[in-house]
Amino acid sequence: MSLLLERLGRPAGEPIQQKTIFGRRQAEAKEDNYQELKLAIHRRIVDEMSDQEQQYLASNNHTRAEVEELISSYCQRVLDDNPMNVPRGERARIVADICDEILGLGPIEPLLKDETITEVMINGPKKIFVERKGKLQLTNVQFHDDAHLMTIIERIVSPLGRRVDEASPLVDARLADGSRVNAIVPPLSLIGPCVTIRKFTKNPLSIDNLVGFGTLSEEMAEFLEACVKARLNIMVSGGTGSGKTTTLNVLSSFIPDRERIVTIEDAAELRLQQQHVVTLESRPANLEGRGAITIRDLVRNALRMRPDRIIVGEVRSGEALDMLQAMNTGHDGSLTTGHANSPRDILSRLETMVMMAGMDLPVRAIREQIASALDLIIQQSRIQDGSRKITYITEVQKMEGDTIVLQDLFTYVQTGINESGKSVGYYEASGLQPMFLQKFKMNGVELPKSFMKQLRGE
Repeated sequence: MSLLLERLGRPAGEPIQQKTIFGRRQAEAKEDNYQELKLAIHRRIVDEMSDQEQQYLASNNHTRAEVEELISSYCQRVLDDNPMNVPRGERARIVADICDEILGLGPIEPLLKDETITEVMINGPKKIFVERKGKLQLTNVQFHDDAHLMTIIERIVSPLGRRVDEASPLVDARLADGSRVNAIVPPLSLIGPCVTIRKFTKNPLSIDNLVGFGTLSEEMAEFLEACVKARLNIMVSGGTGSGKTTTLNVLSSFIPDRERIVTIEDAAELRLQQQHVVTLESRPANLEGRGAITIRDLVRNALRMRPDRIIVGEVRSGEALDMLQAMNTGHDGSLTTGHANSPRDILSRLETMVMMAGMDLPVRAIREQIASALDLIIQQSRIQDGSRKITYITEVQKMEGDTIVLQDLFTYVQTGINESGKSVGYYEASGLQPMFLQKFKMNGVELPKSFMKQLRGE
């Protein structure tokens, strides 16, 4: 019975609260009545379900249709005992919601199945926002209370061997489909448990998808494909939600299938299609504060795994030094991402991260490491209309004095906003010749014809 109670997120003996609807809007009153009816069915299930039925639900030997049939019978009993004018469509919704409580993640299950939604943001039990086409929208989906939401959070993190409570009030996790989850609970959150779920499409996006979305031009796509095949070391820079991981995933698709790739992430998100991929994931400390495995530990270990390329989902701290050293010691073609607002900013961020490694290196030595390791910076931004665009493709050149020289190869020029609120602009090539052409020759890769024409000014 305890397992069933946990899945329903409601103690058996808890009475149904009688909510007053006086003075509320009609829509709110209707939703309150719906929640009361659903709780009544919850209670009926807990009180009357036989041991055999409980074992049946606790097992995985059933289909959703079979569970819906069982729940529907309890729903009908409650409606028979308490005559209410409940439309047939509303009954179907109740049954579906309760099935989601038992089999999935409760109220947010339909949001996770909606392919138009890219992110789900839960700000306490009563406010759930989603992102559609780059725009935030408040939904009418709600949890009963904090306890109900905490039950769903536990259901997410428990299979991964992680926990979230007052002693450990924040956690990173992932769903079975690879969607990234961050949860933070009281006392750190003052509005109740908060959850952010970054969804990923079932089918990984391709470079053609990004061109179709307007994230970059065809010429830029051809150029980036050639850069990956020529084993350039590339960093994708951008703000939160700008699409860095998506771009990193697309870039990785250009890596030849014959190469051995090691990926390193906090929560595994990348979906590489090659055969020879080793996926590593960091681990937080256990209850005693021991056993943590950091990104830096994994980068060091990856160097002993004979990788052809190393892909780090995101560098945030001292692992930046190990990543730069890997790029400088024969692991050309490595890829990573970082948070910054411009190509110049990511260089400053890298300096700071290298200093966090605890090595007493002079600033010039750090900059020389960066200049010799990185070949290309791809700057990605989330535009005001919600679209994601690659705003700069910038070459990292040599040092001049104490400054790293950067050269923009492609830029996005925004000219305005049209009547429908969409960004208006164009992609522009600088026509300048990059200094990394020797790597193209060494790896037998030719520059795209479109790029060569730009170099010739055609």
